Amino acid sequence: MTMPSEHRLVHVVDDDEGVRRSLDFLLSHAGYEVQRWASAEVFLKEAQKMVPACAMIDIRMPGMDGLALQKEMKVQGFNFPIIILSGHGDIAMAVQAMQNGAIDFLQKPADRESVITAVNSALEIISNSEEQRNRSDWAKTQLGRLTTREQEVLDGLACGYPNKTIAYDLGISARTVEVYRANVMDKLGVHSFADALRIAFAAGLGSERRWLEAHTLIAHQRQGE
Repeated sequence: MTMPSEHRLVHVVDDDEGVRRSLDFLLSHAGYEVQRWASAEVFLKEAQKMVPACAMIDIRMPGMDGLALQKEMKVQGFNFPIIILSGHGDIAMAVQAMQNGAIDFLQKPADRESVITAVNSALEIISNSEEQRNRSDWAKTQLGRLTTREQEVLDGLACGYPNKTIAYDLGISARTVEVYRANVMDKLGVHSFADALRIAFAAGLGSERRWLEAHTLIAHQRQGE
């Protein structure tokens, strides 16, 4: 069996106490921390949305049902991967929930392996998202070492433009672009252009549309001078 990820918190939101207790027992013995909620309203009021977790939500509950809860979680900033718990007559609703962003649905009564697999998949999404976010933050910090012009040259290179195009759009010489490119490599501490591009992409550079919007008008203005 796959071991749980480093994020182990699972919220179980179901009005059926038997279901809550059963899932708590299963998940706790698999190494997860479980918090049980008898209603969507209590969950929204008391759950800590800033603590990484996934949520297993019953599709049919008195008051706010699973679909409504799913939507309200987005509104209130609960960025949790969601697993829908459905009865045999709720398949259409479960599909709708997945169209709205739920990652999986389990029919009751769900077997142990299906529950563990779904939870592992949900929590893996959190780990991957955090890794990507950390990578992006790190890359942006690296770009802070560069001057504005050096960042612009790196952006152009990430768009796939040759030195002459970058030079024209920025109003500098191709030789100056080469100098900035060398400075970028040195300041980022990389030995290959591919490594510099990986940092650029992680930091959000390389959008051709954004480049054209920023520099085409300037180039046209220079032509008219």
